[in-house]
Amino acid sequence: MCGIVGYVGERRVVPIILEGLKRLEYRGYDSAGLVYLQEGRLHKYRSEGKLANLEEKMEKVADLDSTIGLGHTRWATHGAPSEKNAHPHTDCTGELVVVHNGIIENYHTLREGLQARGHVFQSETDTEVLAHLIEEQLDGDLVAAVRKALAQVVGSYALGVMWTGEPDILVAVRNQSPLVLGVKEGGGCLMASDIPALLPYTKQVIFLDDQELAVLGRNHWRVESLVGGAAVTKKIHTIDWNASMAEKGGYKHFMLKEIYEQPQAILNTYRGRVDPETGVVDLPEIGLAAEKLCGIERIALVACGTSWHAALVAKYWLEKWVGIPVEVDIASEFRYRRLLVNDKVLVIPISQSGETADTLAGLRRAKAMGATVVTICNVVGSTMTREADGVIYTHAGPEIGVASTKAFTCQLTALFLLTLYLGRVRQTITAADGLALAQGLLSLPAMLEGELPRLQEETAVIAEEFAKSRDFLYLGRGVNFPIALEGALKLKEISYIHAEGYAAGELKHGPIALIDDEMPVLALVPQDGVYEKVISNVEEVKARRGRLILIGSAGDASLARIGDRCVALPALHEDLAPILYTVPLQLLSYEIASLRGCDVDQPRNLAKSVTVE
Repeated sequence: MCGIVGYVGERRVVPIILEGLKRLEYRGYDSAGLVYLQEGRLHKYRSEGKLANLEEKMEKVADLDSTIGLGHTRWATHGAPSEKNAHPHTDCTGELVVVHNGIIENYHTLREGLQARGHVFQSETDTEVLAHLIEEQLDGDLVAAVRKALAQVVGSYALGVMWTGEPDILVAVRNQSPLVLGVKEGGGCLMASDIPALLPYTKQVIFLDDQELAVLGRNHWRVESLVGGAAVTKKIHTIDWNASMAEKGGYKHFMLKEIYEQPQAILNTYRGRVDPETGVVDLPEIGLAAEKLCGIERIALVACGTSWHAALVAKYWLEKWVGIPVEVDIASEFRYRRLLVNDKVLVIPISQSGETADTLAGLRRAKAMGATVVTICNVVGSTMTREADGVIYTHAGPEIGVASTKAFTCQLTALFLLTLYLGRVRQTITAADGLALAQGLLSLPAMLEGELPRLQEETAVIAEEFAKSRDFLYLGRGVNFPIALEGALKLKEISYIHAEGYAAGELKHGPIALIDDEMPVLALVPQDGVYEKVISNVEEVKARRGRLILIGSAGDASLARIGDRCVALPALHEDLAPILYTVPLQLLSYEIASLRGCDVDQPRNLAKSVTVE
């Protein structure tokens, strides 16, 4: 969602803010703005649309010597995308400014009260009430004013505040919306919504927790409780990403770069966790004793979007190899339904960012009901990793493209590792099966590395034929059914073609009515335990003149006989097919979106990290 960048130090602030905002573009936004303090005055600039519009404005501004300021990219929630609704927002005096990510739930009531007391509003946003509330409390102490103002607020916020009365500090506050601090040896402090904005300047970061306030100075910082003001000791984390990991590296789009990074990312995710001689998996970061894991009676997987598809795949794995009942919930449903959760349930939230609002709320509800929680996440130190009982980190590195690619395959890798680990701990998987499955996983990176160029060439040819389609059906069965859902999601996300994924056996229960010679149908048909069933379903499409794209096993003569277009993939243990078969679907979506001229990395209306409900 919205992106925040702030800096105070000795360097010129405007280039730092603009660079930081560029690195947060992947979060999704519709307007941008910045503010800096120079010679006792706040200078504010805002633009609707892309960050380039703001940069163009700043090129015309002279004497940008300020060394303290804030920047923001906005994703509209209250008020249309426009310059007047873009952040930063000021109070009535023009001497105090705020940037904000989140939603103020009681803003209507607060706004009415402020207007009745004479405050004049310049925007339609919920954020502006924060500036006016702080203004009312100001009496020479910005931190005290922020604390008193926020005591009246209900909602979520990551907040950056600057005031001309204290020209050498920024105030940062977090509640249910991510905010990270960057600290530098020799002086200078930063704040940002996510780590990539900090990487060009420091690898030393501090993750704020809910209800924490930070004061950032040129050569100092401190964190305290928002309620009461007690000092809080924070751990400084060293991030092992580098700034170049967030650059395109010669690829046309971040999404394509991240598709090609998957072999290395998968390898990084299992590296050091699997004994290649025995197949035994070691996951010490789970932090749970074997007897605790053996006492679990049920697993609940909780996630949103692409992460939910990873959870659906894991249900097949866990029930097959661990022999335990598994539920899969969309997090926004999990958090509101009547839950039957207790201390015998293992809840596994899955999130790339570790800040997804609905998934985080589900985690907290499950913990409150006594469940054991192990989160799967890509970001070290994120909120979910701190609040869970244990964690399995994926090692995808920063993912900039809004449509998830390498984070998804790394989630699948982590869930497969968890399956092997639990199978050994609970003694539901034999040593021979465990070794065969582990060796299949270990073979994946090299296999993908070799196949990627060919797969891109073949999917590019298919894309030429189908780029103008209005609708698409994706079919899969068994463990590959969720991959059909994921393939359809990728296509609709970045190409804006209507696409739906179905279990192949459901075709005759409704979707078959859509089949004609204009309807492309993509089916996943590996030679696995349900192969004959899927072929039968595909034949039904062919009989109705549907345009068939088949993705299946190398050497399968049926592919060319039945399909209009085919992609063959190497033989692999059938339980690992979901990871392999994901890749051509990603590439096909990418190639179609590129041909249609879509903004592949930043599709309309979407955000990378969904931190509001």
